[in-house]
Amino acid sequence: MTDLYAEALATFASLFEEAKQSSETEPNAMTVATATPDGRPSARTLLLKSFDQRGFVFYTHLHSHKGRELETNPRAALLFLWRSLREAGIQVRIEGGVQPVDEAEADAYFASRPRLSQIGAWASRQSETLASREEFEQRIAQAEASFEGRDVPRPDGWSGFRVVPDVIEFWYGAQFRLHERWCYESDRAGQWSKRMLYP
Repeated sequence: MTDLYAEALATFASLFEEAKQSSETEPNAMTVATATPDGRPSARTLLLKSFDQRGFVFYTHLHSHKGRELETNPRAALLFLWRSLREAGIQVRIEGGVQPVDEAEADAYFASRPRLSQIGAWASRQSETLASREEFEQRIAQAEASFEGRDVPRPDGWSGFRVVPDVIEFWYGAQFRLHERWCYESDRAGQWSKRMLYP
């Protein structure tokens, strides 16, 4: 890990801790943008579940809209917006390639989830058409009955993705839109650089 990449990760960790100690309701909430191979984008809000020098991890159904897009175009952009921090909020943008987490990591995270969240992963056919709320509630009841009295295993179609950054940008909001922006970028050889951007 290069010094500049380590610096960027340390900056993120410090800001993330600041957000967790602030009035932010969901400091680990992030917008995740994906795209089809022909460039049609889509975005949604997910929760960051872990990060380290390997990248930033979230979990989902692999056959969901985003899961299918990431399978065919394994790149993503993440956006954290912490409105309550500092003078006028802080944003962090992350862009990079996407890799699936390994089976052991996915199993360990799934086992840590609340039981009803585990049941929900079995009951949901994420992103598919749902005829009625009652149908979903029936599927939840069926899954609860199926796993009564035993641990709920991770479904085959449910796992995590790790965004491996090649861009990390920190945006520090200021009054009159006189913001401060710092961009860390990795080239194809894996060498990181750092530069300031005009707001």
